[in-house]
Amino acid sequence: MSEISILWVDDEIDLLKPHILFLEKKGYAVTKCNNGADAIDLCEENNYDIVFLDENMPGLSGLETLSEIKSKRANLPIVMITKSEEEYIMEDAIGNKIADYLIKPVNPHQILLSLKKNLDHSRLVSEKTTSNYQQEFRKIAMDLAMVNSYKEWITVYKKLVYWELELENISDSGMVEILESQKQEANSLFFKFIKRNYQDWIQNPEEAPILSNTLFKKIIIPEVKTSKGTLLVVIDNLRYDQFNIIEKTITEYYKKQFEVPYLSILPTATQYARNSIFSGLMPLEMEQQHPDFWKNDTDEGGKNLYEKEFLEAQLQRLREDLKFEYYKITNLKSGKQLADSFNSVKENDLTVIVYNFVDMISHAKTEMEVIKELARDDKAYRSLTNSWFLNSPLLEIIQKAQKLGLKLIVTTDHGTINSKAPSKVIGDKNISSNLRYKTGKSLSYEDKEVFAIKNPKDILLPSLSMNSSFIFAKEDYFFAYPNNYNHFVKYYRNTYQHGGISLEEMIIPCAIFVAK
Repeated sequence: MSEISILWVDDEIDLLKPHILFLEKKGYAVTKCNNGADAIDLCEENNYDIVFLDENMPGLSGLETLSEIKSKRANLPIVMITKSEEEYIMEDAIGNKIADYLIKPVNPHQILLSLKKNLDHSRLVSEKTTSNYQQEFRKIAMDLAMVNSYKEWITVYKKLVYWELELENISDSGMVEILESQKQEANSLFFKFIKRNYQDWIQNPEEAPILSNTLFKKIIIPEVKTSKGTLLVVIDNLRYDQFNIIEKTITEYYKKQFEVPYLSILPTATQYARNSIFSGLMPLEMEQQHPDFWKNDTDEGGKNLYEKEFLEAQLQRLREDLKFEYYKITNLKSGKQLADSFNSVKENDLTVIVYNFVDMISHAKTEMEVIKELARDDKAYRSLTNSWFLNSPLLEIIQKAQKLGLKLIVTTDHGTINSKAPSKVIGDKNISSNLRYKTGKSLSYEDKEVFAIKNPKDILLPSLSMNSSFIFAKEDYFFAYPNNYNHFVKYYRNTYQHGGISLEEMIIPCAIFVAK
């Protein structure tokens, strides 16, 4: 590793000789300077790793010198050192993106700590993160051996997501591979858990976790009734890791009151899960009670065209007299239009926005080479989601909601998983097209790779025809037909799919925020 080069600028630099000797013994190269003008010249001529800059100097002040150096070398870390604790000096220095702020008199160990924090931060964080995960790995492994309830699964999954985000920026790829292996084991066990319990939950709803069809009744409506106005944002196809990333921006404007992870119904696909949220019904009940609104997989036309009508019917059934408006945003133009006119919703008890962008990314990854490159793995997929959110009309809408004092609820209908393992399936020409679940008759499949429901009514799903069944892919499998098998597998491997059984698809966030 090359020697770290420091420029130290102070009009009383000779008095700092003990500090400089201390740093030189630690292996740092220190260049001394006693005025701002020379410091600016030195920074133009040399590539220093960091600058220590006195604020109170004759001639050019520290703040003036800081501004000049930053204009020429924007990424050079500068540590401001000052006798003054005046607030405006701190604010000016911070506004000029200083790396640190130290108050005189400083001791050598303070200087060393600042160097470590600014120049060795990545290595130190990486080593500590790796060490912490190694310890947590054993605890998670023990948890996986004993987990036996949906609440415990939520806890385990949130731990895995936490460590996925912690490890994504470290240099130790081995740790990331270990985490991926642990996630795979967790998904294998979670599949078995769902297979054992899902039918019981549907048939005995009082013992079930919060599912798509009970989210409104149990969580959203009670929150709406305790607020003068609520904005509900349903971001289609948002996984927990993606939610945790965009939450950092949301909390600049809102304070999180609490979070209620809940489970998507099966299939974990938009036409089932999101319609279930708004109707408060399971798919078979929707088909029976609202035949004009419900469409099965093989029916022509849009499958989510009646969410507003489903919600109206649910509110009537629950005898809730709420003034609400519903918006579905599927493109930039409609998002901007809503953002521009958003103040008009302030008299509503509830304003519902369904935002479809994240789902479009996952579909585009299958079809467009540029998106395959931009969202090549989960880390890149999170980054792309965050970039969209930071520049989207949705963030502007949330900012306006905060100014109106609206309560904010952010949730989704299901998550998605990067599908990597093909599973062969055979059926007649009328079976559904989704890659993570299939419904139809005469299905032939690998038993160990699916959760099969011979009678869809057992889990309140409609049947396409007599003798129709459902199968749900486990872990990161996706269904492929034997015909043209290799081409199909090559095309769809490493694409984001939903509809099956995985932690990523089923355990999803619902968070309640109040305006700051």
